[in-house]
Amino acid sequence: MNEAMRLAGIDFTCNPSRRKPITIATGRLDGSRLVVDGVAELTTLAAFEGWLRSPGPWLGGFDFPFGLPRAFVEANAFGTTAAEVVASVRGRCATRMAWRAFIDAWGNAQPAGARLLHRRTDVASPVTSTSPMQTRYVPVGLMYYEGVGRLIDAGVTLPGLRHGGDPSRVALEAYPRRLAHALVARRSYKNSDEGDRRAMREAIVAGLEAGVDRFGFALACSPALRASLVADASGDRLDACSASSRPRRRRAGPATGCPTTSIRSRAGSPPSERADAGRAPPSPIAGLHESREERRQERRRPDDSGVIPLAPRARHRRLRP
Repeated sequence: MNEAMRLAGIDFTCNPSRRKPITIATGRLDGSRLVVDGVAELTTLAAFEGWLRSPGPWLGGFDFPFGLPRAFVEANAFGTTAAEVVASVRGRCATRMAWRAFIDAWGNAQPAGARLLHRRTDVASPVTSTSPMQTRYVPVGLMYYEGVGRLIDAGVTLPGLRHGGDPSRVALEAYPRRLAHALVARRSYKNSDEGDRRAMREAIVAGLEAGVDRFGFALACSPALRASLVADASGDRLDACSASSRPRRRRAGPATGCPTTSIRSRAGSPPSERADAGRAPPSPIAGLHESREERRQERRRPDDSGVIPLAPRARHRRLRP
């Protein structure tokens, strides 16, 4: 990888606003240091589209799924390339809420346990990722709908997904939660400013700063930026910085940072399963997706339709006599 290349980590949301922006950390390599120069917040999808068209060279780790489960793609004859799948989805679903309804209708016709499918890569590590068909709570299915099409429209290269674009602008799928898991296991660090979660954010930042031997890089940033990573109760700024390390950790292709051996091993798979365009093979340091506790927190947040879901009904255990 060219050390002059700009690195970016993108913590994405399908419905950005001032309260919940798209968060982008940008930085560069300086020897073994991953220097994060700044964190920007984009409050509209139009602003995100503009950022994607910013001149390269840059290499970005994007925190949303780049593909869909193979069985779902094949059952609906969506296509065999990322562009074909996105075009099919857009042709059948004009909005993300229509996409949610499409997934719901398909899932309701499936047997129990086969409604929210996973890709192989979603279950390839101890940190199982949320299904790309999940459109509530942590709505990564809606992130797919709003995210991947914009990457393709902007002419960005998606290695391994049969979509060649501008070789100086390359996008990979990133999962900061797996990096966090390597440092604080399953302890939660997001969606609260309580002391225990703030302590976990501090532990993650400190672990990244001391990560040369363990991860191959050491995070470096200004004191003010470091303080903001710990202070941000949402964890989005920290996730963006972690996502920016995704290209740094994978060193197979000098132009893309993508693991070419894994791409070759899955070259015959459809884009829904070739996760190497964004995801690394099983590794303790690749990944985002919330713990059970964080998902419970998300269930009480408004979803993209503006509705706060009802809390799930409590399950009562029968006491033994």
